[in-house]
Amino acid sequence: MSGQYAHIMTADEAVALIEPEQTVMIGGFVTVGSPHTLIDALVRRGTRPIRLIVTDNGFEDRGIGRLIVNRQVSQEFVSHIGLCPETGRQMAAGEMDVTLVPQGTLIEQIRASGAGLGGVLTPTGLGTAVEQGKPKIQVDGREYLLEKPLRADVALIRAYRADRQGNLVYRRVMRNFNPTMATAARLTIAEVDEVVEVGDLDPEHVETPFVYVDILVGCVIR
Repeated sequence: MSGQYAHIMTADEAVALIEPEQTVMIGGFVTVGSPHTLIDALVRRGTRPIRLIVTDNGFEDRGIGRLIVNRQVSQEFVSHIGLCPETGRQMAAGEMDVTLVPQGTLIEQIRASGAGLGGVLTPTGLGTAVEQGKPKIQVDGREYLLEKPLRADVALIRAYRADRQGNLVYRRVMRNFNPTMATAARLTIAEVDEVVEVGDLDPEHVETPFVYVDILVGCVIR
């Protein structure tokens, strides 16, 4: 991030920075804690094709599923697609490349990227289709899969409040994937309910520090 303060933009201005062929992480879990204003703006803009890293596809009429229905996604890494039947249809028809990833593994791959690690070792997926083409490593006589980090060009996340510097506070289940995804992208755009002055947030409540946040899309600016 450059400068002392995060850039404050409208949702349409922010998603205009996303280019075709880029990889986009989007936070939330079954639409809870998802950046709906940013998702809706991206649907309006129609940027395609993009690659997604998400925990699930939400529903066909709400959340990430709207991008699927609008045929903006060419490839995705995802844990759960059952609530968005259009994902399965496009996957079966060969219209979208879908990599199903165990949810715990997915978040660890994202966390590893944000932490600058070379990957994570996990026994999850051994003996299944998940292990195909992946290195296996023995540690103390036990076998693990090496899962490599997942990083995005852009992360679209949701928080409760931000100060003008870009420090973020989350509310309840907004904490799902959002704080981790904020660390693992070249450009992080945070949709928030409110933007306040520097010093108005309790430092003990800040979960994502400003160094990870580039752009704020705020509903209310104090």
